[in-house]
Amino acid sequence: MATFTFTGGVHPYDGKELTKDKPIKIMLPKGELVYPLSQHIGVPAAAIVKKGDRVLAGQKIAEASAFVSAPVHASVSGTVKAIEPRRVVTGDMVPSIVIENDGRYEEFPAMPPLFPGKNTREEIIERIKEAGIVGMGGAGFPTHVKLSPKAPAKIEYVIANCSECEPYLTSDYRRMKEEPEKLVEGLKIVLSLFPKAHGILAVEDNKKDCVELLKKLVKDEKRISVKALKTKYPQGAERQLIYATTGRKIHSAMLPADAGCIVNNVDTLVAVYTAVTEGKPLTERIVTVTGDAVKRPCNFKVRTGTLYRELIEEAGGFKVPPAKLISGGPMMGIALFDLEVPATKTTSAILALSKDDVSDMQPTACIRCGRCVEVCPGRVLPAKLMDAALHGEEETFLKLNGMECCECGCCSYICPARRPLTQTIKSMRKQQLAKKKNR
Repeated sequence: MATFTFTGGVHPYDGKELTKDKPIKIMLPKGELVYPLSQHIGVPAAAIVKKGDRVLAGQKIAEASAFVSAPVHASVSGTVKAIEPRRVVTGDMVPSIVIENDGRYEEFPAMPPLFPGKNTREEIIERIKEAGIVGMGGAGFPTHVKLSPKAPAKIEYVIANCSECEPYLTSDYRRMKEEPEKLVEGLKIVLSLFPKAHGILAVEDNKKDCVELLKKLVKDEKRISVKALKTKYPQGAERQLIYATTGRKIHSAMLPADAGCIVNNVDTLVAVYTAVTEGKPLTERIVTVTGDAVKRPCNFKVRTGTLYRELIEEAGGFKVPPAKLISGGPMMGIALFDLEVPATKTTSAILALSKDDVSDMQPTACIRCGRCVEVCPGRVLPAKLMDAALHGEEETFLKLNGMECCECGCCSYICPARRPLTQTIKSMRKQQLAKKKNR
C-alpha cells in the first residue's frame, strides 16, 4: 500500500485501542444545555431568542452577525432559561444561551432538500451557512466561508481529512466505519461547487479497513480517490495534509485555497450531507470519551450544549480519580479544571488520565541536541524560538519564522530536557496575532 507523508513528526502512543472498536452510542442529555454564542472563528452569533421562549430541536436560536460567523441551533426542545456568560473549555466566560431540556425532543421542521446540479452553487453554500456548519476538526472556521474562495475556478483539490492523527481520538474512525456513505456523499456535494477539482479521501494507514471500505465506495467515482497516508503525528494538520496528498506547500500567510485546495474534516462533510440532503442544521457530533481513568471508554453521538459532566457520567464515571482532564487529545487539547462546560461544534473528545506526565516533568537546561528541529513539521528552530519568547525578543522571534509554528506539540514531546517549548512559543504567537489584529 503506497503511503504519503511529510518531513518531521513523531510517533506517540496512540491509545486508540480503548475506543476504536466501540460503536457510536446515541446519548440524550438530561439537564440544562449551554450554547456559547462563539463556537467558531470569527464574530460571535447574535441571540434571536429571549428568556422564557420555548424552542424546538433544530430551531435557530442565534444568527450569524457577520460574513465570518455562524448561526447556532438548539439541539433539544425546551425553554430558554437564561442568556448569560458561561464558562467554556478555554476557561473563558462566553455569552451563552441556556436551555432547560423538556425531555420531549420535539423537532423544528427541516428545510427542504437541495440537489447539486438542480440547485445553484449559491443556494447550497447558503444552506451550509444557515445550518451553522463550521470546521469540526477543532479550528471551527465557518464552512460557508471556506467554500467561498476568491477564485473558485482555481480550486483543484478537495481533501477530506480522514487521518485522525491525534492520539486517543476515534470519533472520525467510527464515523468512517459506520456511515462511510454520508462522508462520500458530503465530499461529492463539496466537489459539485468546484467543477475542476478532484476529491481526495486522506486516511492514515493504521486504518486499513477504512481505506479499503472507502476505495470500494468510490471505485466508480472518476473525481474521487483514496490516499493512504503514513501513520505519523501531525499527519492531519492542514499544511502537512496538503503537502502529503498534493505535494503543495503553504505557509502562515496563506490559506489552503491559495494552493488550490479545500480541506474538510470527516464530521464536517457528514454535516454538509445532512444539511443539504436532509435539511437539518448542525446540532450533534461524535465525541470520544476515553483515557485510563474512565470506567467505560465510548464514542458518543452528542447533542451540542451537553455538559461534559454528563458525558463522563454516561461513560460510567471515573474508575480512579483523574490526574489530568483534557478536552481533545493529549498533543493539542486543552487542559480542563471543570466539567461544567458544554460540548460545542468543535468538541472531539474528553480525555481522562490517571497520571499527569507533564506536571511530573522537571524542565532542565537545553542540551542543544537538535531533536526539536528534527521533528518540527514547520521546519523552524523551536529551542531558539522559545528563548526569544522568554526574553520578549519579538523581532528575533519573527525573523526566526515563529509564526510558522503550527503548535502541534512535537518539540515538547521529543525534548529530553522536558522544556515547555510549544506552550512558550504559542504564547508569543498569540501576542503577535493580537497585535496584528489591532493594527
